[in-house]
Amino acid sequence: MRDDVQQLLSLQEIDQTIQSLNKELVKIPQQQEVAKERLANDTAAVAAAKKAYQENEVAIKNVELDIGTRKDTVTKLKNQQFETKKNEEYTRLGSEVTRYEEQIDEFETQELELMEVADERKSDITRAEEALGKTQTLVDEEISGLEARATQYKEQLAEAESQRMQAAEGLEEDLMDTYNRLYDKREGVAVAAVTRERSCKSCHVQVTPATYALAQSGAAISHCDNCGAILYPE
Repeated sequence: MRDDVQQLLSLQEIDQTIQSLNKELVKIPQQQEVAKERLANDTAAVAAAKKAYQENEVAIKNVELDIGTRKDTVTKLKNQQFETKKNEEYTRLGSEVTRYEEQIDEFETQELELMEVADERKSDITRAEEALGKTQTLVDEEISGLEARATQYKEQLAEAESQRMQAAEGLEEDLMDTYNRLYDKREGVAVAAVTRERSCKSCHVQVTPATYALAQSGAAISHCDNCGAILYPE
């Protein structure tokens, strides 16, 4: 294998490492967002549980107002009943008192039911907050781990970029331009082996005997007839 092709092969391995590290770094913020979404879902669940509790509390207050209003009415009707001297009026007021007292009974039953619901809503809040607390712990740990991983990737990336500079030293500018163009075009494979069966390991197309012979001899840079990859004998 030609020295410059060997050098390019080493450079390609480093570039593939750099490419892989950059891909992993791009994933980190996305993974952090996914973790935060889990937290947002549990936060929303707590808010929903608290809202349901507050709505039930408002319903209880409204029922209490209805009870209070009717009790006041019953008191007034009984006073009127005490003051009247007409039997018909007394009977009519008595019927009204009975009707309002029945309504009070209904509202008090409704109030008890709502108070039972209030206990359930409190339990819902407790469960939602416990779930949020657990998720918060897990998300904090996950985000911390992702941040540590990102730091590690950045350190590895800096080291790889330093190695790349060293690996590229002494290579001709035209050859580097060709390599860079092929690397981008062929998605990370600019230098590829050619098998004894004359098959390019980049595109898996058989090269001509002349191309294979040139790769074998190393007299000049040999390129795949199909994909253009820089070839070296397997």
